[in-house]
Amino acid sequence: QVQLVESGGGLVQAGGSLRLSCAASGRTFSTYVMGWFRQAPGKEREFVAAIRWSGGNTYYADSVKGRFTISRDNAKNTVYLQMNSLKPEDTAVFYCAAGSRPYSVYDYAAYGYWGQGTQVTVSS
Repeated sequence: QVQLVESGGGLVQAGGSLRLSCAASGRTFSTYVMGWFRQAPGKEREFVAAIRWSGGNTYYADSVKGRFTISRDNAKNTVYLQMNSLKPEDTAVFYCAAGSRPYSVYDYAAYGYWGQGTQVTVSS
């Protein structure tokens, strides 16, 4: 099992920044990628960004490219999501996920472990 704990959400004005953190514990060696997804009210959960533990390859949704940066600290088993130039449409619950399944890193199906979610609200 892998446990994930997110932190760093909150309320910010449009144009502002937030940094989310996700601390992983347990059998993290069984995972190869960490991802962030988000779910806005009335919408499906969508991919935001991902990073591989080994090599550090990163992946982003088109909607966040150039504004969000995902990074990792392997020693701390922690992944970060730096969010800049936030927009009201970024408002959502953000979920951290750990992937161990052989699917695309953009695919929800790749991730078997999920955090509890953290609310991000961007006011206009």
